[in-house]
Amino acid sequence: VCATLAGLVVANNFDVARRPLMERSFADNHYFFRMVFEIGRRYKILNPDKLRGSYGKLIHMLQDSVKGEVERQLDFNCVGSVKTVWSVAKGNPKALAMLQDPLLTIATKEIYTDGKSRAEVALESKDKAEALVELKRKYAEKPPDGAAAPKAAGDLGEALRGGPKRPELEGLLTEERIETIVASISDYFAFLRFNREPVDRMIGFLRHYFNPKDPGKWGLDIYNGRGGSCLSHSHKTQYTFVLQSLLLWREIMGNMFYLWQMTEEDLLDENSTYRLCDTGQGLNRVQHAPRVSRAMHQILHKVQSEVGNWVGLSVVHLGDRDVPNALVFIDKYTQVPRILGPLVRTLDKLPEVYASSPAIKDYIDSEFRGVEVVRMAIMQDFFRHGFDGSGDDGGSCVDGRLTSCWNWCSQIEKKAYFPCFLLTGFTGFDGGFSTGLGS
Repeated sequence: VCATLAGLVVANNFDVARRPLMERSFADNHYFFRMVFEIGRRYKILNPDKLRGSYGKLIHMLQDSVKGEVERQLDFNCVGSVKTVWSVAKGNPKALAMLQDPLLTIATKEIYTDGKSRAEVALESKDKAEALVELKRKYAEKPPDGAAAPKAAGDLGEALRGGPKRPELEGLLTEERIETIVASISDYFAFLRFNREPVDRMIGFLRHYFNPKDPGKWGLDIYNGRGGSCLSHSHKTQYTFVLQSLLLWREIMGNMFYLWQMTEEDLLDENSTYRLCDTGQGLNRVQHAPRVSRAMHQILHKVQSEVGNWVGLSVVHLGDRDVPNALVFIDKYTQVPRILGPLVRTLDKLPEVYASSPAIKDYIDSEFRGVEVVRMAIMQDFFRHGFDGSGDDGGSCVDGRLTSCWNWCSQIEKKAYFPCFLLTGFTGFDGGFSTGLGS
């Protein structure tokens, strides 16, 4: 892998990379290789829909690289800490003060265009830009006289030289570094909205359209063996079960970066080995994940304390047949916005599509007796059979709830209302492998 990387870099920039990579050993270039692997890992954390095949291979390779015999053969450790805003700011008093400045909230806030005039959006954009300028004025530091400014993060020449020539300047809070911090925090808020908003919307649909005390015409009761269900719940119990599941997912989405950090620490722990086992879904690396397990139990306890009486099991599968390792765990929960995002878009777009054409209006009226009826039918079916314990390793446990949802997604084409999904531009729940979700 290191040889392939070296060849790619030399082919991309022969003049800069030829001597360091062709005339020095891999161990001499350990800073460069560690940086490249860290960038790939960080990119995946920020963009869960990218590198959907490559990231698993990278982690498996790094998982093997921390073994004692492999590390001795390479003569260096391939794994470095993922760079975060905190890792950049923690050693600089000015950077720590900037993180507490109210201007940072203005500089990093997301600008929503829905329901706003062009002038309002322009004013918010201006406030953001002015806040960034003011942060630079207050906190930016300049290099000492005669010293060159630190290179930009990821500079190829510096990486091939083994790092900065003057490490003491690395902690300098330059204007470029302030821009990077602001952009990183802004990316976090965008990530949070993209992942958590679909869950919030489904919670809103559940609370607005369904009453736990009165099922009315749209009851959520399910019975074991009927409609593929593996659980039996009354309307009120199912309502609570679904609401608790969605609230748990919302909390997980809000802690996704932390969980991903714990995932990588468990997977790349040199003191934690894996064993190759047939789990019923092919050969998998079965490995304990104590950090992820501890974090998940903290999240679960928080949700349980908020909702009161818990419906179903509170078992979190990790390091067993159902969830062999932390990578499988984190991959399961990156699916939540992929499931709920298209569902929310379909429910939102149906009224617009219904009003767009007399032919579509006639079709929906004749087949489903109106657009609101078909929206309610979709929500009722999802809240019932998306949480009915079905699927290969389904059930009422924490992970089985997500398995049931995937099982519901796999049967969407057989639903009577599936043509309504297609009318809204629905293409699938799995996103795009080449261009990402929602492209």
